[in-house]
Amino acid sequence: MKKFFDAQFIPWLDGFLNFEKLPQKDMMWLEMTEALCSLLGNPEREIQCFHVAGSKGKGSVAKMISCILSEYVSEKYPGLKAKTALYTSPHILDVRERICDSDGFFDEEIYEKSARFLMEKVNGAPKGFFPARRKMTWFELVTAFAFLCAKNAGVKYSVYEVGLGGRLDATNVIKPLVSVINQIELEHTEYLGDTIEKIAAEKAGIIKENVPCICGWNEKSVIDVFKQAASQKSAPLYLASDIIFGLEYKMPVYPELKMTVSFNSPLFSRPIKASLSMPGEVQAKNAALASCAVKLGIPDITENQIERGLEKAALPARFQITGGNDEAPVLVIDGAHTVKSVKGTLETFSHVFKNELDKTKPHLLFACAADKDVDDMARLFEGKFSRITLTRPGATKCCDPERMKEAFCRIGGTCKGDENAGKTEILYEDVYKSAIVSALNGAKKEKAVLLCCGSFYLASEVIQICMKNNTI
Repeated sequence: MKKFFDAQFIPWLDGFLNFEKLPQKDMMWLEMTEALCSLLGNPEREIQCFHVAGSKGKGSVAKMISCILSEYVSEKYPGLKAKTALYTSPHILDVRERICDSDGFFDEEIYEKSARFLMEKVNGAPKGFFPARRKMTWFELVTAFAFLCAKNAGVKYSVYEVGLGGRLDATNVIKPLVSVINQIELEHTEYLGDTIEKIAAEKAGIIKENVPCICGWNEKSVIDVFKQAASQKSAPLYLASDIIFGLEYKMPVYPELKMTVSFNSPLFSRPIKASLSMPGEVQAKNAALASCAVKLGIPDITENQIERGLEKAALPARFQITGGNDEAPVLVIDGAHTVKSVKGTLETFSHVFKNELDKTKPHLLFACAADKDVDDMARLFEGKFSRITLTRPGATKCCDPERMKEAFCRIGGTCKGDENAGKTEILYEDVYKSAIVSALNGAKKEKAVLLCCGSFYLASEVIQICMKNNTI
């Protein structure tokens, strides 16, 4: 069955426009997804669901919601094989990571049945059935595929993470039990707007008529946008700052990897206390936001079910720690790719590894897409690393190497061709696989902790190389 998926379905998908790899302006609208869902019998309407948007943390929140729901379903519907469907992006190693149960992949027959039906319907659609403004996209098809997998797996709930923005994202054809909007920051400004308020308005596009919406911690101008959007849709609006209090967390110190967190809300009969696999202040906030979202949608869920779900939640490339033996250095893989997320990663990094950093200054492996704020990100790393290796974020994501190199050379390091000695050695390797191997070997030689961040695409390549070398 997997042979059909890899040999036929994936190549078929790859024949369509892929904006993740080649972003284009003014190409997002819902008419294509609506037509596609209609052709498939509107599978998106058959499963109760949650919808998650935001500039950062939406993947983690979606995963936490999914794990909490699975605990609830396990007790309410004992014996059910597939409990929840989780749709996230991007994937790290396998497209099926985007569409799975909270516990892992669905059975192969679910993927094959859904893929065959999707291909059959799209290939056999009457001429002129789809809007003619542009061709169908890869993400629209994968989103429809996710709807079909959820239906065919017979899950009780689905969780859908927004791909880009919200208002015009392909996932925005659903009507959820609860809409969730996490923190907002300047990102994808060429597509979503050049102010934080404009971006917030795009995210607020997932708010539906009479559907409760819960929003993460944001500045007042963003909250005002959400309040206006919710009012226009008669949607009850819950702000994290108003309904979550007593949030406390205890960061782990390596080799301890679990973070304890506790918080309370008028929604709960007692405080929630859990041990998280993903450390950092942002993950503590994500846990509280996810817990409240599920409680709003399913009032009879218990505090015990919420806690068990949170403790099972984990995602690759979210402060993923590996190595630390004779074969490999201590390696931290994180997909942080915005200024705020990189800042949060560095704060977590400095605390978790405070004992290690007293011995040896760490190394950094970094790559980012061309549309990222590399100048401000580079400044965050100043003085913190003895060696920085720069490269491309994989084979397909657009990159601006010269701008990246200039940004890092300005933070006081020694770049190629620069005779002024600096405290940080900065290297650039255009071949990303060679750069990864070089960074790993360099950290291993100096017994330094290696942080990899800047792009989920880079994280994917690092994980693949580590798996090949049996070091992860």
